[in-house]
Amino acid sequence: MQSKNKTVVRSMEILNLFINHAKLSFNEIIELSGIPKTSVYRMLQSLEEMCLIDKDEQGKYSLGILFLRFGHLVSERMDIRQIARPTMESLHKEFGEAVNLIIRDGDEAVYIEKIQSIQPVRLYTTIGRRTPLYAGACARVILSFLPAQEREEYLNRVELIPYAKGTLTTMDQLRHSISEARNLGYTISYSELEDFTAAVAVPIFDHTGNVVAGISIAGIERNYEQENLTKFIEKLKTASTELSTKLGYVEN
Repeated sequence: MQSKNKTVVRSMEILNLFINHAKLSFNEIIELSGIPKTSVYRMLQSLEEMCLIDKDEQGKYSLGILFLRFGHLVSERMDIRQIARPTMESLHKEFGEAVNLIIRDGDEAVYIEKIQSIQPVRLYTTIGRRTPLYAGACARVILSFLPAQEREEYLNRVELIPYAKGTLTTMDQLRHSISEARNLGYTISYSELEDFTAAVAVPIFDHTGNVVAGISIAGIERNYEQENLTKFIEKLKTASTELSTKLGYVEN
């Protein structure tokens, strides 16, 4: 295998410093990187010429405008269904339950990908199905992690209509569920969209830290007792971390 170019590697080491630092001085870059002063000087000059690094009036360096262009293109071209599909297949193979991927569209959630349960009794969910954000674990996990202002605006205008025997129909119930989801990192629902069904869901975040989707394991209510729930939650949390990381999310 051909060895890595030393200059390129060192340049990347400098650029990687800005993952955790918005701005750095010349001396701070030398101290943090451990790269000799003359080498840092030459590389910063080249990176600045290529618009990969900017220098302000105080002599502090930051990532350049080119990264914004690259970041915009990457986020535009990412297909969350394609990214999530292997994870969904892994969850389905392990548990045999339905696995759903949902995104927000206004005041509704839309199923954009799903793998059907292998159980004899199947859920009525299809790609393209729409549900209100307050009903069902996967939709409500998106609602729970919206920015506070967006969430409050939604709660102030929504009418809670029952879809099944377990649908949340009071604002106190809904607010409690949202608070619980934000504390625990997941949402559970029982008979909210269809009687005798259950689901567990986690959020997926993008590079800006915003929730962009929810992923859930869903099936017949009797399969969602504590022993199974513990396994579902553990695997879904791992899935949430993996998928969010692939979308550029960095946890604070």
